[in-house]
Amino acid sequence: MGKDQPSATRVGPAAREAIFAQLADAGRAEQVARRLTDAIILGVLEDGERLPSETELARRFGVAVITVREGLGMLRESQLVETRRGRDGGSFVTSGTGHEGALEARLRTVSRVELADMAVYFATILGGCAERAAARSTDEEGDRLATWLSGASFDSPAAARANTGGFYLEVAVLSQSPRLVREQIRVQAEYGPLLLLALDDGAERESTARVNALIADAIRAHDGDRARELVLGQLDAHSRGLLRAKDAMDREAVSRGRTRTHA
Repeated sequence: MGKDQPSATRVGPAAREAIFAQLADAGRAEQVARRLTDAIILGVLEDGERLPSETELARRFGVAVITVREGLGMLRESQLVETRRGRDGGSFVTSGTGHEGALEARLRTVSRVELADMAVYFATILGGCAERAAARSTDEEGDRLATWLSGASFDSPAAARANTGGFYLEVAVLSQSPRLVREQIRVQAEYGPLLLLALDDGAERESTARVNALIADAIRAHDGDRARELVLGQLDAHSRGLLRAKDAMDREAVSRGRTRTHA
C-alpha cells in the first residue's frame, strides 16, 4: 500500500539528502519531528511513503533510537505519519490534517524581525550557491538542471513547495562547495517550510516558476551576477509574502480575542 520511493518527477536527489542530514543539536526529539514535518509539508516525503527504519533514521540524524521513536510519536499525534505492524509494516506518511496547523503554529511563535532576518540569511546562502554554480557547473550540468526544472510542476502549493525546495538544493549541489551545500541543507531544513508558505498564493507560484527558470538560464550562461540577483529578488518576494501572512494571522488572533471579550 505504501510507496517506498517517491515519484521521480517531484524532487531532485539533493532534496532528499537534506531531509536526513545530521541534526546540529543531536538528542532532541523535537528536532527530529520538525525535520520530518518540514519534509512532509514541503512534499519531499510523499503521502503513503514509508520512512526509513528507526535504526536508520537514528544513524542518519546522529541521534539515539529512542529520540527518533519519540519524534515519530509526535508526528503520529499530528496525524502526519501512521505506524503499521507486521512484515510490511513501518512508519508511513499520511495526508493527515496537521500540515497547515503545524506551520501556522510555528509562524505564530516567530516575530516579524526574525522572519525578515531569516529571509536575508537564506538568500545570502542560496545567492552564493547560485553565483558559484554559474561559475563552476559544466554545460551538461546546467542543461540537466534546466531539463529537470522544465518537468517540475508548480500547479499546486504542495508541488510548488516541493519542487522549489528541490531546485534550491540542486543549485547548491552545482556550487561544488561541500560547505555551501551543508549550510544550504541546514538553512533550508530550518527555514524553508516557512519561507515557502508564500507559494500558497497562485500568482506567487507562477512568478516563482518563471524566476526559477531564469535562475537556471543564468547558471547555464555562467552569469553569476545575474543568478545571484534573481535569487535575492525571489527570496525577497517570499519574505514579503510570508510577512503578509503573518500580519493576517495576527489580525485574526486580535479579532478573535475581541470577540471573546465582548461575548
